[in-house]
Amino acid sequence: MNGNHSSYDLVTILGPTASGKTSFATALAAELDAEIISADSRQVYRQMDIGTGKDLADYQVNGKTVPYHLIDIVEAGYKYNVFEYQRDFLKAYESIRKRGRLPVMCGGTGLYLEAVLKGYRLLPVPENPALRQRLSACSLEELTELLRTYKTLHNTTDVDTPKRAIRAIEIEEYYAHTPVDERAFPKLNSLLIGVKIDREKRREKITRRLKQRLEAGMADEVRGLLEQGIPPEDLLYYGLEYKYLTLYLTGQLSYEQMFHSLETAIHQFAKRQMTWFRGMERRGFTIHWIDAECPTEEKIAFVRSKLNEI
Repeated sequence: MNGNHSSYDLVTILGPTASGKTSFATALAAELDAEIISADSRQVYRQMDIGTGKDLADYQVNGKTVPYHLIDIVEAGYKYNVFEYQRDFLKAYESIRKRGRLPVMCGGTGLYLEAVLKGYRLLPVPENPALRQRLSACSLEELTELLRTYKTLHNTTDVDTPKRAIRAIEIEEYYAHTPVDERAFPKLNSLLIGVKIDREKRREKITRRLKQRLEAGMADEVRGLLEQGIPPEDLLYYGLEYKYLTLYLTGQLSYEQMFHSLETAIHQFAKRQMTWFRGMERRGFTIHWIDAECPTEEKIAFVRSKLNEI
């Protein structure tokens, strides 16, 4: 890695599904001798390959393999969360920096991207049995009053049961008595590149890609997971491909219904991703947008010019 990247800690490539962000990110990483950190909440699962669009062939660029992190790290059936993502991201990020290389974070899971770029303090807070015992007899009103006494009051709209209120107090108590440096997440300076794709082109690409993935055996992939004993409700939890294929394979939808419902759901998902990215811009992030149709060389040249702006 040359010294020109020193003003940025990492490059982030984000975009909606079917925008071609992975093939662009891997081409960029190959060019910059960088490593990819995936920010995709479903590609963390093993054996969920076609449905999550891992496209691992994209990581082979000009005969060399671009190193990647946070893909295939937990078993299918597990419920991975943003706390774990922060922890795993940090481990990958530090190991890449230690090797003197540039990390390129790539993905479409807005919550994961923002959790590491904002440095949310999301480290999991352990249970405090003594505190729980002490508060167990309090009413929701009393607990809400107590919660109001903490300075860093967070979202109270979720505190609708005594159990949730006690958990919120437990978190505030932990933060009040834990030294900041033990729970701080580093402030990262990232160059943010967004890949935007025309809505009609995105719709076409989503439909084409869905047909290709079904031809590539996506239904067999889900059937295999069910046959291994993963409960259907666990697969429904992953949404999109896994939800609709499970409904089809368990006889609740016909093939046609599955295809059309899934196609619609992916279009809606892409729209929600763009809404999240626009929200990030409102929350103070600068995203440099480039057109998905732009040739890869031009995209790479654009990123290089941004990296070299001191």
